Amino acid sequence: MTFVLGLTGGIATGKSAADAFFKSKEIPVIDSDVIAHNILNVGQPGWKKVKEHFGSAYLNPDQTVNRRKLGQLVFAHPEQLKILNNITHPLVYQEIQKGISYNREHRIPVVVVDVPLLFESSHKKYYDSILVIALPEKLQVERLMKRNNLTKRQALARIHSQMPLSEKVAKADYVVANTGTIEELRDKLELLLKKIERET
Repeated sequence: MTFVLGLTGGIATGKSAADAFFKSKEIPVIDSDVIAHNILNVGQPGWKKVKEHFGSAYLNPDQTVNRRKLGQLVFAHPEQLKILNNITHPLVYQEIQKGISYNREHRIPVVVVDVPLLFESSHKKYYDSILVIALPEKLQVERLMKRNNLTKRQALARIHSQMPLSEKVAKADYVVANTGTIEELRDKLELLLKKIERET
């Protein structure tokens, strides 16, 4: 039996660092952000729908999606973010299902599925348990400003476009606070993995 762990959190809370830890343990990670990136590649179904709705103004000269410009639009206009999500989410979840099925067929003991909008979607049924990587908003804002070279206002707009982290924490099966170093996060995840192995 394959144990499917849904991994989520907020923007810049440390999901990528958690992914890196699981990969170092040779646990497959299905990353919905990577899938979402690939479905917007030129010629893909997501790319065609984005071009149709948002227009060529959101494409680069080489016809690739201008992700920065599109990001600025959707994070400033919630109704446009909803439209983009309606385009991309069904395509992303098709690929997630394929990945989970593949790992089940190959009897992989644990698979991690990294989904930033896990609770916002209606696909919680795919996961046996859900892990949230959390941290206080002040630290989240600081990390996001530094990582994406954003102003405080821009960082807050992105954070507030998502479900509050406190709500995700309340709904999670497991919560890991990423308030320290990468090494401290890895230690916490190591303990969590042992707990999951015991329980399954």
